Amino acid sequence: MADQTPDQQDLPIFRMQKMFIKDFSFESPNAPKVFLARNQDPKVDFNLQLKNQKLDDDHSEVSIAITAKVLDKNNEDSVMFIVEIEHAAVFLMKNIPQEHHARVLAVDCPLMLFPFTRQIVCQAAVDGGFMPFLMEPINFIALYDNAQRQQKDS
Repeated sequence: MADQTPDQQDLPIFRMQKMFIKDFSFESPNAPKVFLARNQDPKVDFNLQLKNQKLDDDHSEVSIAITAKVLDKNNEDSVMFIVEIEHAAVFLMKNIPQEHHARVLAVDCPLMLFPFTRQIVCQAAVDGGFMPFLMEPINFIALYDNAQRQQKDS
């Protein structure tokens, strides 16, 4: 009886091949005054943007661009720090049906990349003299589903 396993060449392949920082900035415009404030209850203005581009038939670049402005909640004129990062990776996506590409690029790729982005931002805050800045986990599935729903509604 013939072996019923699919040809190895036809199996889907998905993996992150290379991570890199495209752009990074950390600013603490009110240092050292900001360290003397007694109550540093932070308020965070947070912006996230996902981008992707096809590099060739099997490779795509996915990037997470984050801007976080951390303010003293009691004195919103007092900026503690501002961090901006565009963190990206090259992903190999072979033998994945075309109808799944959008979801893989908007959900699976950012899910793999985000923990590393989060660590870079956290370490920058510590190196800048602040407490660790731990961004909340992001539900990329909900973001994708909401974007799809909005697209249908418009």
